[in-house]
Amino acid sequence: MTSPIFNLDRTDIKILDILQRDGKISNIKLAEEVNLSATAALARVQKLTREGFILSYEARLNPNMLNASFVVFVEILLDKTTPHVLEDFRHAVLQHDEIVECHMTSGGFDFVVKIRCASMDEFRKISGQVLWQLPGVKETRSYPVMEVIKESSRIQLKYKPLSK
Repeated sequence: MTSPIFNLDRTDIKILDILQRDGKISNIKLAEEVNLSATAALARVQKLTREGFILSYEARLNPNMLNASFVVFVEILLDKTTPHVLEDFRHAVLQHDEIVECHMTSGGFDFVVKIRCASMDEFRKISGQVLWQLPGVKETRSYPVMEVIKESSRIQLKYKPLSK
């Protein structure tokens, strides 16, 4: 199976990289940075969006200014990992905005979730009223974050030419 990135050329990669850094860049400025006409740059962005390389645009907010600077990672072990239990768990997680990330993992636990809230007191409430109410939860382990050193959603992009 060929990786989708192989269908991208250097200009596509550069466009994606620029848009990751500045999703509000004007089309004219983007076109200048990649040495294309504004029409050609817009067509590339539309194609990259249509093909699923660009999922959405959003503003990155300052959690310290919005009473959401307390971060906790929680490992969750389910009592069973049958398809029905996993689907119920997935559906329930999607209903709770307090859970900002959820990842199925291998190893000692089934999922790792990231909670963002105001304080330890608020997390204790979320733990009892949200996490322990999720379907199939058998055990949790919580890891409050003392300091965020690095946090990013950017993907490191490297151009890989088509092999012949």
